Amino acid sequence: MSTRQASGGDEPRIEHRDQLAAPMQAGEKPASAWRIGTEHEKLVYKTTDHRAPSYDEAGGIRDILMSMRQFGWEPVEEAGPSGKVDVIAMSGEDGTISLEPAGQLELSGAPLETLHQTCAETGRHLTQVKSIGEDCNVGFLGLGMWPDKAREDLPVMPKQRYEIMMRHMPRVGSLGLDMMLRTCTIQVNLDYSSEADMVKKFRTGLALQPLATALFANSPFTEGKPNGFLSYRSHIWSDTDPHRTGMLPFVFEDGFGYERYVDYMLDVPMYFVYRDGKYHDAAGLSFRDFMKGELSILPGELPTESDWWDHLSTAFPEVRLKSFLEMRGADGGPWNRICALPALWVGLLYDETALDAAWDLVKDWSMEEREALRNAVPAKALDASIPGGGKLRDLASEVLDIAHAGLAARGRLNSMGDNETGFLNPLRQIVDSGKVPAQVLLDKYHGEWGRDISRIYEESF
Repeated sequence: MSTRQASGGDEPRIEHRDQLAAPMQAGEKPASAWRIGTEHEKLVYKTTDHRAPSYDEAGGIRDILMSMRQFGWEPVEEAGPSGKVDVIAMSGEDGTISLEPAGQLELSGAPLETLHQTCAETGRHLTQVKSIGEDCNVGFLGLGMWPDKAREDLPVMPKQRYEIMMRHMPRVGSLGLDMMLRTCTIQVNLDYSSEADMVKKFRTGLALQPLATALFANSPFTEGKPNGFLSYRSHIWSDTDPHRTGMLPFVFEDGFGYERYVDYMLDVPMYFVYRDGKYHDAAGLSFRDFMKGELSILPGELPTESDWWDHLSTAFPEVRLKSFLEMRGADGGPWNRICALPALWVGLLYDETALDAAWDLVKDWSMEEREALRNAVPAKALDASIPGGGKLRDLASEVLDIAHAGLAARGRLNSMGDNETGFLNPLRQIVDSGKVPAQVLLDKYHGEWGRDISRIYEESF
């Protein structure tokens, strides 16, 4: 059983600005060492009445976590807001199973070499949680947002950082609590070989992130009724916290690199500092002041490397840089679509010819056009207009062709054949049908479900 190591003590202090780019520089790897890290969240509900289980109840979130020990997972503990030590995650060979604020269960997968390994990891996780679900009378939903729960219907997990964030969110936006309590996502984390390679991948991924949002749009219901959006999860980010979200215009400016991203992160207000097993509330304070020893809650204290790493994790743009790039635009979804997201981005970003072709599609867009597309997609998905005329569905076909070619080239290079390309098939089916997942759910709601939102639980994970 492990606990989070307290920052401070003998850990190196950050005294100079040039230390801040070190995590990003340390992420540089030769192409042969590039890996794929996939994260996916799911909603947890009691099969008896569809409510979200609390942490402590019998068959609740703690019991679900602890039941994972039978599959070789080990508990990770942390003192909660009350001081009581709680299990807040499980660690194993397949990565980490952790908790989002209202008990959404997340697998942060291990860094893997192929999409086949990624899909096998996802399959193992699904098999394990379904087995535990039968014992605990819980089920799992692959959606971008709770379809029927109000904020007050949901429990809050005993994690100190969430208590701080939930106090702060209403100060900076009207939908931040919805982001924390009611949403789920799929993400993929990818590597780069150099600063220039990071820049090209960041720009391409950011410009095309609205396409991923559209293809995976899967959150059309709020509190039991259609909400007017196809990805309400994506809409939520538009009113969560303007200081730490969005399309990051500076990424497309000349001279962008590690140092410019450091500037951005220094401008992002802090959430917390972790010391001696406790999260200290630093919401709204400045990391620049922290580096000068002038943080009001810890006067004279300088930040550690862990403090900076923590701070890097508190920005939520559409693409995020740490020691890898995170693609963050997709709604949560069922198992048969999880592997499609890494397939899309690996196909586009891990082959140089594909990366060049993808960038060529979007490089001439203005920042205003990029913002307009991002703002249109939550409601319109593939029907959103793209710069130069046409609809996003037209661009989607071109992008999928490029991703297919990228995966095929990667397969030939690594003696895998073209067999990773099949993971794109769910996305091809979406484009060919003309309907994103949310539109399929809406058709069912207005048709065979007879507007009974409880029928969505039959969809399962």
